[in-house]
Amino acid sequence: MAALWLKLRAVPGWLWPLAAGAVLLVVPLLGMSYAITRQIELTLILALIVVGLNLSLGYAGELAMGQVAMYAAGAYTAGMVSKAGVTELWVQLLAGAAVALVVGLISGIPGLRLGSWSLAMTSFFLIILLPDVLSIFKAQTGGRNGLAGIQPPTMFGEPISGDTYYVILVVITILIFAMVRNLIVSRHGSALRVLKQSPVLASSMGISVFRAKLTAYAIGALPAGLAGVLFANLDLFISPEAFAFSFAMTILAASIFGGSASIYGAIVGAAVLQFGMNQSTNFQQFGLIIAGAFLLLGGVAFTGGLSGLMRALVRRADAAAHVKVGTVRPQPVPAEIGKLDGALLRTDQVSKAFGGNQALSEVSVEAKPGAVTAIIGPNGSGKTTLLNMISGFYRADSGTISIDSEAVQGLPAYKVARAGVSRTFQTPNVPEKLTVLEAVEAGRYAGTRASILASILRLPSFWRTHRVDRAEAERALALVGLTDQRDQMADSLPLGNRRLLEVARSLVAAPKVLLLDEVASGLDEDELDVLESLILRLRDAGMTVILVEHNFQLVLRMADEIYVLAQGAVMAHGTPAEIERNTRVMEEYLGVTADHNAHTGGGDE
Repeated sequence: MAALWLKLRAVPGWLWPLAAGAVLLVVPLLGMSYAITRQIELTLILALIVVGLNLSLGYAGELAMGQVAMYAAGAYTAGMVSKAGVTELWVQLLAGAAVALVVGLISGIPGLRLGSWSLAMTSFFLIILLPDVLSIFKAQTGGRNGLAGIQPPTMFGEPISGDTYYVILVVITILIFAMVRNLIVSRHGSALRVLKQSPVLASSMGISVFRAKLTAYAIGALPAGLAGVLFANLDLFISPEAFAFSFAMTILAASIFGGSASIYGAIVGAAVLQFGMNQSTNFQQFGLIIAGAFLLLGGVAFTGGLSGLMRALVRRADAAAHVKVGTVRPQPVPAEIGKLDGALLRTDQVSKAFGGNQALSEVSVEAKPGAVTAIIGPNGSGKTTLLNMISGFYRADSGTISIDSEAVQGLPAYKVARAGVSRTFQTPNVPEKLTVLEAVEAGRYAGTRASILASILRLPSFWRTHRVDRAEAERALALVGLTDQRDQMADSLPLGNRRLLEVARSLVAAPKVLLLDEVASGLDEDELDVLESLILRLRDAGMTVILVEHNFQLVLRMADEIYVLAQGAVMAHGTPAEIERNTRVMEEYLGVTADHNAHTGGGDE
């Protein structure tokens, strides 16, 4: 069994859905009844809508029900264009997708600008208002009576038969799912997964949270619009009841039950609900209640939906077929580090208060290229607050922050990252559902550009960027000694390796300034050796390194300059030797007399 499983796992993942699509294409040749064929058609139409929802909900982490409105936009656009005498299906598909995209942008921009649950509320009210909108434009939409008189579709002037239309629908579905799959299996898909888990991490990697979520929502509008066009040409009649609130719940239930964080879960969820609803009169009568039951089942029994359950079974089979690999000790690898272009970072008289608490007071720090600048101080002294201000997560109340004399204070975090600032976090922020290699590759997002269109269509520019991203990620993993763990899931790593993974992810973007926040905390001696050697090599190559650290011995060994913060202000500044001789620092920070041997500190700020 293990040998058979290994052979099955060797089959490329994209081949299975392609094989399923090929089976669907031959259904008309099998002599199946019209009722079965129609259910397949309706399932595929529903799946197109659900996969658009999955982009927003499952990958970008944004609940939005606007796909129903986009579906309606595509359907009514096709109907009105057909009644105007344009029966070419490809023209209707283009028009329906374009209108759906406009609806997506109009509803998405204000909802995402307001933040939090605003997009969910905006899209919810869009569904509620849809019947009234259709009534207002009764002359064009037919109002509550529906839109009749739609002409049979044609393709290049030739009428489309029932079997031909079925084949067209299957082919379109295969193409859309292939393109969505290409998007997800690209740097843009990795960016969405990072964004869903942690907008803070995404911003620190140069990802615009607003733009990424809007892009996912807008792209999700396209398959919904195409589904509307295909639906309108299926029965040549459009009823407003087809876009009721209960249908929105059906879409959401199909997404959750099939697995919202899965491309192919959209088809699974759509098939279960579509065939179930039409096999039982009670199912149709109590559709809203049953859809709610599916939501609960998918959300409580198995949070990843049916596709998540399948992934769990696959992991179990993998564990049975392969020998378990234990934790690999990180080994420093002599990967080359070329000359790095560090930048001069300055904070000048920077202050920040949270309510009545003055976190920072007129703090001035200068970090030079080719040097390690350490910032130390007792818990609550403002060290991490200063890093958050440098990286754009907090705005300074006064003072300036500049990189090579270019002011960056007031810029959002993703723009600061694109300006060349990369960072780690006090608590390791490691993406879920990405391998170690993929998590590091995701750090390249701000460093290089690859268009979404190139990723979807797998154009040559995508492959060029992908090769560079992969090579740089491999090199960064070699630098921190995690090459042997490249294929493990990133969130399965122990604490020490997670910190090293964060360092690799920060380095892969080729930053001008590297911010390390408590990066040595939780590392053992071997891991500390790897980290110390790497930081010194980066310094010697010309990088600007700012180190916030409690391990005083480590700071003394690595730092070229040290700033000591106390109660939000700079208490002392100098070389390691000068700080070690500073009586006030020794007494207030380390709690020992000046002539006492310094020892390693600990704890979190």
